[in-house]
Amino acid sequence: MHKEVQHYKTHTVDIIIYPGFKALEAIGPLKVFDYTNSCLRQRQLAGGYQVAIASTKIGMIVSDTLMALEATKAISMLALPDLALIVGAPDIEKALKDSFEIVEWVTSAAPKMQRLAALCTGSFFLAEGGALDGRRATTHWRFSELLSKKYPAVKVDADAIFIREGNIWTSAGVTAGMDLALAIVEEDFGREIALEVARDLVIYLKRPGGQSQFSVHLSSQMTTHPTIRELQSWIMLHLGEDLSIPKLAARVAMSERNFARVFQRETAESPAEFIESARFEVARRMLEENESALKQIVLKTGFRTEEKMRRVFQKKIGVTPKVYRERFSTTL
Repeated sequence: MHKEVQHYKTHTVDIIIYPGFKALEAIGPLKVFDYTNSCLRQRQLAGGYQVAIASTKIGMIVSDTLMALEATKAISMLALPDLALIVGAPDIEKALKDSFEIVEWVTSAAPKMQRLAALCTGSFFLAEGGALDGRRATTHWRFSELLSKKYPAVKVDADAIFIREGNIWTSAGVTAGMDLALAIVEEDFGREIALEVARDLVIYLKRPGGQSQFSVHLSSQMTTHPTIRELQSWIMLHLGEDLSIPKLAARVAMSERNFARVFQRETAESPAEFIESARFEVARRMLEENESALKQIVLKTGFRTEEKMRRVFQKKIGVTPKVYRERFSTTL
């Protein structure tokens, strides 16, 4: 259970940028913390976040867009914040060379930091500084292979939205930094405050260890065939129904053989694989967010039996639905 909100303090946060940084990765978390402060003030509660834009030197820092941000603080071992977030860059290898002072700072600061986070390719700064050796970490999926090859001591999870290992946090690309920031808000001020901030920002409150960078919702958006894309959306709204190949093929007016071929070509997976992933994601969200009995979840998601759902959970994440609920439920 979370502590009472009024017992929390003001947390100092440094958002660390450098020439060529991704502007949205700095602004997104900044707004999460800003909205949190507003939410607390509206409730007449003390505490919040004192945020500074930091870099290797004070001054205007140009991003990857037309935008520049002013760094009002220079990173230093003499003024460590409670939380530091290092943002990513499109050309991360150039950024590592040009801003190596950040790597040196990471090497010294990581063991002493309460929380140190890297957003998207910002994880390369942590890896170069040795802070990710032996740890699980994530980054944008396009850069996960490079991270693995360049830093074999890092246990790269190319699928996770964000990962926390001890005092080190890493997130996937761009907007995933806001998911990470919301998780930090939840840790500091509780789920109710984090949920209110998420609602104000009109984004989902993601759960730790939860959503995938390759969720069925995201994958369906990338399907170019309009008929298959519409069918994917329909499937996700009707998981409890008969989703057999004959039924689905008839729905899109195709022969069963042609339907299976087109679906595989457009989505790189079979209809059965897509349906299983969709049922798994909905079941996982239900386990996190409500108190429905397992039998009800089985019926709603179309798994048909608890044993079938258990096998899918074991295959995908290595734990049973019961254990997953115990770890991640917000209603216990």
